[in-house]
This record gives sequence, C-alpha cells and structure tokens, in this order.
Amino acid sequence: MIQNISWKQFAVYASRSLNLVSDKIINQVLLELADEAVAQTEMILVENAKDLEAMEKSNPMYDRLLLTKERIEGIAADIRNVASLSSPLGKVMLDTVRPNGMKITKVSVPFGVVGIIYEARPNVSFDVFALCLKSGNACVLKGGTDAYNSNLAIVEVIRTVLNRFGLEKNIVTLLPAGREAAAELMNAVGTVDVIIPRGGKGLIDFVRENSRVPVIETGAGICHTYFDEYGDVEKGAEIIFNSKTRRVSVCNTLDCLVMNEKRLADLPALCEKLATKNVIIYADVKAFTFLNGKYPAELLQKATDESYGIEFLDYKMSIKTAESIYDAVAHISNYSSKHSECIVSENQKQVDFFDKMVDAACVYTNVSTAFTDGAQFGLGAEIGISTQKLHARGPMGLEELCSYKWIVKGDGQTRQ
Repeated sequence: MIQNISWKQFAVYASRSLNLVSDKIINQVLLELADEAVAQTEMILVENAKDLEAMEKSNPMYDRLLLTKERIEGIAADIRNVASLSSPLGKVMLDTVRPNGMKITKVSVPFGVVGIIYEARPNVSFDVFALCLKSGNACVLKGGTDAYNSNLAIVEVIRTVLNRFGLEKNIVTLLPAGREAAAELMNAVGTVDVIIPRGGKGLIDFVRENSRVPVIETGAGICHTYFDEYGDVEKGAEIIFNSKTRRVSVCNTLDCLVMNEKRLADLPALCEKLATKNVIIYADVKAFTFLNGKYPAELLQKATDESYGIEFLDYKMSIKTAESIYDAVAHISNYSSKHSECIVSENQKQVDFFDKMVDAACVYTNVSTAFTDGAQFGLGAEIGISTQKLHARGPMGLEELCSYKWIVKGDGQTRQ
C-alpha cells in the first residue's frame, strides 16, 4: 500500500475550502488557467513527447495520447467555455413550507472529492479539473502510466494558477502511476465520494468490480447505426463515414452497421467512402455477397460470431443484416453497451419505434454518433459518458457533478 496517504486528508480539506470560494473567483481561475495552458504549450508538449516515445504510432491509443498546439488551444477554449457557464451550485430544486411552519429547501451541492481513473488521455486532466472546480469539487486524478509525464506537467500548470489566487493546491491531486495508487483510491471510503473511470471496457469493469467507493460507469461504447428500409443513401453514407472515421480511438465511434436486407443493394454506396480510410469490414454472409467485388478485397472479411459486440477503437467495422426493424433492435439490444445508437430513416413510425425500444444513453436519428460529447451537447466539457441509469446518463457536465442536500429551517417545532 502507499505509505504516504496524506493526500486523503488534504483532498477533503481542499474540497471543503471550495465551499467558501465565489463563482466569480472560480471563473477568474479558469480563465487564467486557459491562458496559462497556452503559454506553457512548449513545456507541455516536451513532456507529452516523452510519453509518445514509449508508444507505437500504430497503437490506436497514440492519437488519444497525442497533444498538439492546436489541441491545447482547443482545450483552453473548452476551459473558457466552462467558465462562461452558470454555476450548478446552490440551485433550489424544491422549496416548500410544511403545515407546521417548517421550511424545507432542496439545494444542489458538490459531491466533495471526485476520483478519476483514466487511460492515456492527458486532455482529461484539464477537462476534469475545470468541471470539478466549477462545480465546487476537489479532484483526485489517477492517470495511466502511458501519460504520466503529460499529466504531471498539466497538474503543475494547474497548481501554479491555484497558487496565484491563494487557493489550496490539493484542489487537484495527481496520484503516482501504477496499480497500487489505483487500489488506494478505490478503497478511500469516507474520503472520496465518487469514482468515475474513463477508458476501455477492461478498465471500467476492473474499477466497478474492485472499488469500495461508489462508481459511475462511463466510456465503453459499442455503437451501432441501423440503416432502415426507408433510409436515405446520401445521408447514410456521410453518417457512417463520419461516425466511423472521424476519430477511431474515442468511445462514440461506430462499430457495427446494421443493414435492412431490403436495402442491401445500396450497401456498396454506403461503404464506398470507408475504403479511402482503409476501414476493414467484417460482413455477414448476405452483406458480404453484395460487397464482394465492390469493396477492396484486402479490406473485406467474412464476419464470425466474435465480430459483434466489439469496441474496435480502430479502422474496423462489422456489418449485420436485419430482416426488419424488430430484428435490428434485437441485435442492438443483444450487443449494445448502452452508449450511442443511431437509425437512418425517413419514416417517422420507424423512428418512433427505434426511439422507444432502443435502450441507450443517446439515441440518434439521421445524425452521426460522433456528437455524443459534452461540448457538443452544450455542457462545456465533459467528465465522461455515463452508460448507467443511476444518477447520470449520457454526457456528464456540471450538473452531473452535483448532489443535493435538504436545508430545514424552523422556529422551535418538535415532532409529536
């Protein structure tokens, strides 16, 4: 176990200190941080390069790990966006006076200390801090070994800005790399209020199965697009291409195209553009027949049972033929991770059925699943994409980092 456990006490103290910091000061800190991140771009990129040297460029995680001048400017823009949002704290959710004169108010409050366990995505360090600070939470970061130098540099920038405003540096804590620190975090009952894992299915399953601290599941995305018998080919081709190839290393990427069998003749047109990105297609028997000779042979393979229910995180995609929308929904229900699912259709009755019957955090009609993102939903940035149903579902922004408490006021009332 980690010998120095003082981070626990410091994190709790830091979270409580935030209760007395005004939203005005928090916004000033965030705006200063955005400027400082840009000013320290060279230093951050030098440290990021150390992490990149240890990872093969062919690894799909390489793109997640990579920071560039443009990406840091984008991160800074997201931080400024968070600063511009209304505070989620102190919102009155219920206000009532009981017959005995007792006044009861339900008010939004921070969780307190939020733990984040994540893989090789250093941008998460900035995103998490900005959202946690704006929602009055201290954050404890446990990043992956692959991004440790990058995360260390980012936390140094954050703490520099906190110090300028006389705020507790332990509002953000970066734990050492390695499983020992993760185990310490997952067992920090009474200190850490909630843990949010961000990464692949393996990481999320590990945290859920081993954490004694409450967990909000996020991230793993096995995403489908159903091309209905009433689908528009031009729309469908663009949606499929965008949701598959925009960024293959993220959780909202298309993994399986479900094709209505009445529209199989349109499959070559729907997939044509994918070949420009060398997307490997695993097609079932019917789909393979229609693609054979019309899609590059070196990129076309026959699907097996193992081709479905996979989050590829790569330039790969499976195709499943469905006899009807009922068959399509059954396939999605069987293999979905309840993240993001899409229907391409011009028939409102079909769309309504899909909306009601598909169980996922985000259900799309004629829109790329690449939009499952906190910033795209108007939340500023995001803490993650929740695939569970308790407390939060879908992109998690400021409000999802809050709980509530009951404020009860009276004048000497006692209960019979």
